[in-house]
Amino acid sequence: MALNRIWSGFIIVAIVVACIKCFFFGQTEIFSWMVTGKADDPTNLTKVDGIIPTCWTAVELCLKLIGVLALFIGFMSIAEKAGGIRLLSRIVAPFFSKLFPEIPKDHPSMGHMIMNFSANLLGLDNAATPFGLKAMASLQELNPNKDVASNSQIMFLCLHAAGLNLIPVSVIAIRASQNASDPTDIFIPCLIVTFIGTMAAMLIVSFKQKINLLQPAIIAWVLGLSVIIAALVLYVASLDSTGIKSFSGILSNGMILLIFLLIVLGGVYKKIDIFDAFIEGAKNGFDTAIKIVPYLVGILVAVSMLRTSGTFDVIMNGITQFFVWVGADTRFVNALPTALIRPLSGGAARGMMVDTMTAYGADSFASKLSGVFQGASDTTFYVIAVYFGSVSIKNTRYAVGAMLLADLVGVCTAIGLAYLFFGNFK
Repeated sequence: MALNRIWSGFIIVAIVVACIKCFFFGQTEIFSWMVTGKADDPTNLTKVDGIIPTCWTAVELCLKLIGVLALFIGFMSIAEKAGGIRLLSRIVAPFFSKLFPEIPKDHPSMGHMIMNFSANLLGLDNAATPFGLKAMASLQELNPNKDVASNSQIMFLCLHAAGLNLIPVSVIAIRASQNASDPTDIFIPCLIVTFIGTMAAMLIVSFKQKINLLQPAIIAWVLGLSVIIAALVLYVASLDSTGIKSFSGILSNGMILLIFLLIVLGGVYKKIDIFDAFIEGAKNGFDTAIKIVPYLVGILVAVSMLRTSGTFDVIMNGITQFFVWVGADTRFVNALPTALIRPLSGGAARGMMVDTMTAYGADSFASKLSGVFQGASDTTFYVIAVYFGSVSIKNTRYAVGAMLLADLVGVCTAIGLAYLFFGNFK
């Protein structure tokens, strides 16, 4: 019941901190901020949407998600009826059957998971979520205890949250908008961090589930992926910023159109009722979006209370003072707000990244490290709330701990790589 304790802890800590600020430091407006918000400076941790506006935001997110889910799950329905998902499952079966031993051979969930991982790899957030929710639904069919997360669901979600991503398009775009001299300089560190984070997640969950990773199929797939990533790094490193932007756009958006084309052609070849299959899947997408509203409201409200109460300010001040006390290089501390808030809120972390660039300059060490943090993982608690909520999982077992441990590995790796690429240790 880790998520229950964490959620309760968020609310209790936020209210306690707010009470201390109100009654001991005279910040009487803090309660108003927590409930109604103060939106005149959204990049400031203490000036963000309160509880009520956050509820509206959660519902708005789900409303926007309805269309995306309907579209992509509709196409997934066509692919399933045409046999494309099972074909994909057979292709990845040699690897996934070792990593997910509880899943029967050629089960459609394997195809759904590989579609999700592929979308993540290309930075296609809008496509990754529908594919991931479909994968969770498929895995839930195999789950003997519908209220408790299965081993396969935990492994999938931890790998998904690690966020292996080839090109952090959104981070590069924001750095370009902030007039960074080389907006793409965070590309290689981001790619390495997400790869190491994914490997860490796989090792952590495999250890817990007693899965032997020293099997030929697993080693071959990991080495193959490593070679592909290394080749991509070498190619992209030879491009200028304009070339990288053009390449990323063609790769990501082109892949979506190619997938749609192949799915429709497959449906035509198999002579299925393509539009009827699409509508059937789209209806499921609509139902899924509505189902996750309560879970999303719950997690976003808890995060909002932490932010508006100033709890993150207290944590950051404590971390800064600690590293000053031990005499360590504190340059990385200025980027930590992005890392700390990233597991809780992607939008807030993006705001903190922009705030760091504004305060220290887009080419500063802190700004570059903040960009690596932003592009290095998914929003852990959002993923937990949405994905487990979509299949009504109540007991997440060790999923939260495994994800946060993998996040910690990613943060430490990002700091080390930032010093390697952007500045030397003092």
